[in-house]
Amino acid sequence: MAIITRRTFLAYAAAWIAAPGMVRAQPALRVATLDWALLETLLAIGANVVAGTELRQFRQVAVTPEVPASVADLGLRGTPNFEVLRFAQPDLIFNSNFYAWADGRMSPIAPVETHTIYAPGGNPYVLAEQSTLAIGERLQLPAARRLTEGLAARLERYRSVFVAGDSRPVLPINLGDARHYRVFGSDSMFGEVLKRVGLKNAWQGATSYSAMAPVGIETLASMPDAWIVLIPPHPEDALATLKASAFWNALPAVREGRVLTLGSINPYGALPAAGRFADLLAEGLTHARNG
Repeated sequence: MAIITRRTFLAYAAAWIAAPGMVRAQPALRVATLDWALLETLLAIGANVVAGTELRQFRQVAVTPEVPASVADLGLRGTPNFEVLRFAQPDLIFNSNFYAWADGRMSPIAPVETHTIYAPGGNPYVLAEQSTLAIGERLQLPAARRLTEGLAARLERYRSVFVAGDSRPVLPINLGDARHYRVFGSDSMFGEVLKRVGLKNAWQGATSYSAMAPVGIETLASMPDAWIVLIPPHPEDALATLKASAFWNALPAVREGRVLTLGSINPYGALPAAGRFADLLAEGLTHARNG
């Protein structure tokens, strides 16, 4: 029986490594971000996320995708802890126009790449698609294309579901308190989803950076035919106080059971937030109409 010496083994190993066509698996890039829309995108496509901001609140507001316990919390988005970011040892940091001021503090830690999803006059859904595909290509993650194509197909299926509905417009709002709300217009992610599934947004006024706030609760009376869609999180006492008011209970939408309360959704999210909004809206409207 032939005996393979240590020298022979090492020679064989070196030849195997150097053989043409051999592809060695590269470790996934360690990535970090300050921006929640980019965070949910990175998580959704399976990126190796090592740091993000306000993770406890993100888990409560965005709900999905799930944030692994291994991700370091950098603290507040407006005042992130750059030392924690340094200790997380990212290979690449994804940033947005909202936090461009932090680029100079982060670039000595790792290269920074910027992706914009929310901008005046921009279509957040289209920008989210572009960002998702660009990030997926940068990180060599095929799940990015699956996410964009899968969501587009899902929204198209929802269009056929909603076309059989009552054709009423939908008013997506988030309560600030019992007297005011934030409304999401045509340039918001929620507004864009409504458009893509064939529903009309009841809010036809101007918005800025996707939403308008504060809007007085009395304006709900000017949209009597709409479905009112409440998107948490709301202040704890706001909805309870509102439901006890004579004005609220006199609204046609309230009297006729056209008020939906969805699960919490990141109002400035990316494609995962768009998909969550579409799913919860479809489930809520279907249940309300069949109930």
